[in-house]
Amino acid sequence: MLNLFFRDRCRSLLLPIVVALVLTQTSGSASGGDWPQILGPHRNGTAEQESLLDTWPKDGPPTVWSAAVGEGFAGVAVKGDLLVLFHRVGDEEIVQGMNAADGEVRWKASSPCSFQAAYSSDAGPRCVPVIADDRVYTFGVAGRLQCLNASTGQVIWFRDTWKDFSAPEGYFGAGSSPVLHDGRLLVNVGGRQDAAVVAFDAKSGATLWQSFDDSASYSSPIVTTVGDNAMAIVVTRLNTVFLNPQDGTVLGSFAFGMRGPTVNGANPVVMNDHVFVSASYRVGSAWADLRQLPKEPVLAGEELLATQYATPIIHNNLMYAVDGRQDVGTASLKCLDPATQKVLWEEGGFEYGTLLRVNDEFLFLTCGGELIRFDADSQKFVASHRSRILEDTPRSYRLPAISHGYLFVRDDAQLKCLHVGPRG
Repeated sequence: MLNLFFRDRCRSLLLPIVVALVLTQTSGSASGGDWPQILGPHRNGTAEQESLLDTWPKDGPPTVWSAAVGEGFAGVAVKGDLLVLFHRVGDEEIVQGMNAADGEVRWKASSPCSFQAAYSSDAGPRCVPVIADDRVYTFGVAGRLQCLNASTGQVIWFRDTWKDFSAPEGYFGAGSSPVLHDGRLLVNVGGRQDAAVVAFDAKSGATLWQSFDDSASYSSPIVTTVGDNAMAIVVTRLNTVFLNPQDGTVLGSFAFGMRGPTVNGANPVVMNDHVFVSASYRVGSAWADLRQLPKEPVLAGEELLATQYATPIIHNNLMYAVDGRQDVGTASLKCLDPATQKVLWEEGGFEYGTLLRVNDEFLFLTCGGELIRFDADSQKFVASHRSRILEDTPRSYRLPAISHGYLFVRDDAQLKCLHVGPRG
């Protein structure tokens, strides 16, 4: 998942696991309360073993600490007491290990970066790091894939994926966060010669397989289980493709996306034995049965959902989502049933933003820095708290992370740690 923008004028950037189909653990030995990769431990925007304090102060959750940051759209990853920040300062991309509790810097690892975005003033990394065991994996804006020691920050290996696979830079550079599965790091590279998706050995960085023919998107892949078999689901530039993560065999695909100045930004979402994908730019949504690949999906227009980059979140077999675009008009929150293609309720008039879920509540962070807490109610929108937690920022579109009672949010200038739930 990556945060995407066509203009910088935004002032204000699964799920119940069911018996036959579960999201595969993709973050190594993550413990309860960790947020070790994009959208949390299972890449579905749902916190595990977390809860929120019953009430927060009127002006928002208290700030525990804050720290200056450089460029980049990447949210942070947290495992145990380690927080990993990935940002850019000058002509360097910096991976920074920090204490989650107080923001103290433990280590830094930098690498040169000369990338300049053609469609955004921000030239920093877009991908949330992955923390697994004692390793940190990052995917830089210019295609540098690397593995670092989580204790020291020492670089263990790196690959120049743009050079190795002749990948075009796209509108905003590389922006799809890798997924780790069974010792393989699966990356939405978008390279030529059937290298849309590439699997790298997590220990050595060696290429294990490459598969499919398409450019990269800004959607991050997931790995799930259908029956007894693992399946990788990757939304590329113009397709949704289903792969065997062991060897890259294509199990099925369908066209998804549109040529021209468009992007696929939201991650695929699995519910029961189906997958749901959505995009703006007149693309709309698709709902496919994973047991009947390569059967064509059920397509829905933008009236059901057209989310620019915010990944929908599942609760009780319903989907809660942000509809709209950051750079055009206002956004709305929706509760919908993808199985019946029905919108159960819609609340409009918001700035665009991103969601995460804690038990039966959602946290909605808008581009303008407003934090909205609302109930997972299938009948109506019910907000219990609204406050502006990033007062001076023009853009707070980085994905938030929640871990061990702390909410971590980023904008153009600072990373903030807020006390939102019980510690422990």
